[in-house]
Amino acid sequence: MEIRGAALVVGVDGGLGRAVARRLRGEGCSLLVAGCGSGVEAFAQEVDGVGVVADLGSSGEVRRVVGLASDVDVLVVLVGGGEPGGPGVLGLGVDELDRAVDLNLRAPLLLARLAGERMVGKGRGHVVFVTSLVAKRPGGALDSATAFGVRGFALALRQEWEPLGVGVSCVNVGPVEEGETADGVALPAGFRPKSFEDVAQAVVRAIRHDRAEVDVADPVMRAGVVFGQLAPQAAARFNRIAGDDAAGER
Repeated sequence: MEIRGAALVVGVDGGLGRAVARRLRGEGCSLLVAGCGSGVEAFAQEVDGVGVVADLGSSGEVRRVVGLASDVDVLVVLVGGGEPGGPGVLGLGVDELDRAVDLNLRAPLLLARLAGERMVGKGRGHVVFVTSLVAKRPGGALDSATAFGVRGFALALRQEWEPLGVGVSCVNVGPVEEGETADGVALPAGFRPKSFEDVAQAVVRAIRHDRAEVDVADPVMRAGVVFGQLAPQAAARFNRIAGDDAAGER
């Protein structure tokens, strides 16, 4: 797909979303960018776009964001963040569980449904979900639940919309920039975090070449993901041992 036209990028509160938006602007897209922070509108001016501050945990706010995108050719949704609350599921309150599912699962699905309707009507467009590599390997239980859900939705939606001219991709991101995993644990020696620009390039590659999935991670970590999918019990035991060793070193 030629990258052109109007792009809606949702989740530009941090460096990752902003790198994706800048890259799409460099490809020639006009931009509508959305996030929940006060810096969204200032960033929109930087990229000659329109910014909207919205609480994406609200269905009404999601509808408002899509309504402001009168025409959209590319939708990029950055999904997820660190798990709220204390360690593990028992450290989460019911309200925190609801909020995380609203933001990290329901909102991406609704964004795709609303913006995708316009793309299908035109017979062209592309939707990209930028989520965590825990969509393919267990991490925190809640992060994994929402990331697995988004990835499953994306893969199924791709089959549904591909004959209608609309592509769907999932970009699964490992440790980025800080050299930490999604739960804040330092990476083992030898693992190399990727940059925000690596992720932005992966988004462009997914659109241009209509890729179902692109993993952005150290080669060793990507190999570990494959091992985990082939032998999940053995991989879980290895991860527990590695985690215990890392805890002992700290």
